[in-house]
Amino acid sequence: MSSAPPAPTCTAPHRSARRGVALCLLAAAGFGVSAVFAKHAYAAGLNVPTLLTARFALAAVLLWAVVAWRRPQLPTGRSLLVAIGLGAIGYACQSGLYFGALARIDASLTALLLYAYPALVTVIAVVLRRERADRRRLAALACSAGGLLLMLGAGGVKGSAAGAGVLLALGAAVAYSLYLTVSEGLPADLDLFAVTAIVCTGAAVSLGLTGLVTGSLHAPAEASAWVWVALLAACSTVVPIACVFVGVREVGASTAAILSCAEPAVTVAAMALVFGERLTPAQAVGGLAVLASVAVLQWPRRTARAAADAQPVDAGIVRGDRHAEETPTHAPLPAPGPARGDARRGLRRRADAGVPRRPEQPGQHSGPDGRRDAVGAGRAVGGRAAAGGTGHR
Repeated sequence: MSSAPPAPTCTAPHRSARRGVALCLLAAAGFGVSAVFAKHAYAAGLNVPTLLTARFALAAVLLWAVVAWRRPQLPTGRSLLVAIGLGAIGYACQSGLYFGALARIDASLTALLLYAYPALVTVIAVVLRRERADRRRLAALACSAGGLLLMLGAGGVKGSAAGAGVLLALGAAVAYSLYLTVSEGLPADLDLFAVTAIVCTGAAVSLGLTGLVTGSLHAPAEASAWVWVALLAACSTVVPIACVFVGVREVGASTAAILSCAEPAVTVAAMALVFGERLTPAQAVGGLAVLASVAVLQWPRRTARAAADAQPVDAGIVRGDRHAEETPTHAPLPAPGPARGDARRGLRRRADAGVPRRPEQPGQHSGPDGRRDAVGAGRAVGGRAAAGGTGHR
């Protein structure tokens, strides 16, 4: 009698993909609840400058601890200056605008308005002639613009304070779009944690000096405010960044970008549960339209990646694991240090010889043309990962 066939087991690639999805969703949840922590900190007597200075200072300490443990190569020269500028100017301004909006309008509306940034990144790329204005991108822009009009024209935004909050939220979207555009100029092989630590340090120093000069730094009325700052730094900054770092390797940047759309949904649900905030039906439809524009921008790239996955691969390469799939197991990587042109020629020679390219950095993917792009909806705050992002909140 023949034995019964063995029960199907979950293969390693499937487990890896599920783990990547779970980590990306965990990162989205971490960033999504940042508004809850901020609102509680405001209620305990913290203002925006003090909250952000303390948040970035603590996050920088935690990130530098991770860097000390991992011991990656640190940015130098122009890359170091760009990373410092991204933190001291870009990230500080974007966070100040976003958390300033949280102090004036509902967090649910703020989070959805901020998600106009992928469309804005596309506009900037088209203006700079980095991308073409094809039908997919035009459809995404129309979807995002229509969603914004619905959210702003729904009648839920009234009064000068609310109007200022809307402008701050839209300003945060513009600031983050510019931040991502500038960060694309950083080399692709920079370590995410090292760059993020530099960015957070620059933001903490910039915001701290600004607060000292303006006299806006002060201790909160209640000591519990520091608990919310610690939660904001750990649960809504460092932990989500680590989750994105691993999650993007497991599922790819395009899938991670689409999964990041869970972030504003988490914000809406958390604020409704904790503070009783409610979106109007028109605002909800507008928010869905804005989030749909992110999927429209990313979906073709995801399809292109799936087509690439369908190509035959070496037996020693595990399908589905992006990091393993793109890491050469039979040839060493090029030694660091050659000029950019030499490095590119080396990659072309390796590709012609059938040798896989170097692994993509978290927050990146190679498009159909082989060019590595920043993720429009990623959460990484440093390097060429957008982002979100790893934590633009």
